[in-house]
Amino acid sequence: MPPEKPQWAELFTEVVTSGLCTGCSACVIACPYDVLGYDDADGHYKPFHVLTDGGPDNCTHGQKGCTLCTRACPRFRTWEPDIETHLFGRPRTDEEVAGIARRTVLARATDPEVQGYGQDGGLVSALLIWAFEHDLIDAALVSGLEGDGSTWKAVPQVAWNKEDVLATSGSRYTYSANPLAYPEAIAGGAERIALVGMGCQASAPPVMAARKAGKIARRFTLSVGLLCSKTFDDAIFPELFEAKYGLHRADIVKMNIKGVFQVWMRDGAYHEIPLKEAHAWTREGCTSCPDFAAEHADISTGGIGAFGDWTLTLIRTERGEELFNAMEAGGVIETRPSEDDPGAITLLNRLSKVSRKRWPATAVPMPGRLPAPTA
Repeated sequence: MPPEKPQWAELFTEVVTSGLCTGCSACVIACPYDVLGYDDADGHYKPFHVLTDGGPDNCTHGQKGCTLCTRACPRFRTWEPDIETHLFGRPRTDEEVAGIARRTVLARATDPEVQGYGQDGGLVSALLIWAFEHDLIDAALVSGLEGDGSTWKAVPQVAWNKEDVLATSGSRYTYSANPLAYPEAIAGGAERIALVGMGCQASAPPVMAARKAGKIARRFTLSVGLLCSKTFDDAIFPELFEAKYGLHRADIVKMNIKGVFQVWMRDGAYHEIPLKEAHAWTREGCTSCPDFAAEHADISTGGIGAFGDWTLTLIRTERGEELFNAMEAGGVIETRPSEDDPGAITLLNRLSKVSRKRWPATAVPMPGRLPAPTA
């Protein structure tokens, strides 16, 4: 028998409709025939197949041998060992609960302007600005707010320079499938692209490279991961923030999560909302995601721990280490040992373990985990 060539039909049943799909959109941008779309309305955040060319659950191009969507998906079958063997030469062990890292530090930008725009010390902004200014990237796929920002709807955007980076800095806790900005970057002539995103998105470039998904894999030259335990549906604004607390999204200027939902308003007021009240608006795609720590990024970052103006930073790959070391030597970032904030490491490991437990026992086993025994 010829070897199996899994395509959209398998991706649809094994990932998209099984509960494993995070909505990262990697399959959409990898499709060379433009028969995959993306639905982010009413809490879906899922790819879909157009009715022509095979219908919702199959693909005429896949029937002819196209497998790019499954090769791009960072949740399809043995995705995790594929990625980790490609990036690190080996899978993570159970002891590496937050993934494989060369170095873990606290870091922040030294430029007060960058710090001011950023969420927790401006490290991610500093990374992208350095990469632009030293001709390492042509574009970065990030998230921003649609329109004038008053809807607080997070949308994929392309940053082309320092000004764009600063304009899109800060965190949104609803979901933006940042890879969807890839076609715009390509149309603008970009060949070296950075991706900023949660673990589900950060896993896409290396799985594409490991599975030889063509030009797209080669164009992703930097991946910056954001620590993430979950994201929320846009309905959280009218149904919780506004309905219960009277906080209109058009009046919100900043949000953060530090054990509670922190919300700053235009009139200077500050509010805290218990996270347990937000759980009902958790995106479906987050409920099975095992990757809190963005384990497959070149550099993973998160504002957890005692110091609100420092970012917990895990340098994972050789490429990430070269970039980080150059920035440190250039004086645009400063670091301190992670041991300065042992609570941050404890929290990192605890949240990573919690996320690992989400992975369904019925799915392909993760590295280090034996398959369930059979009768």
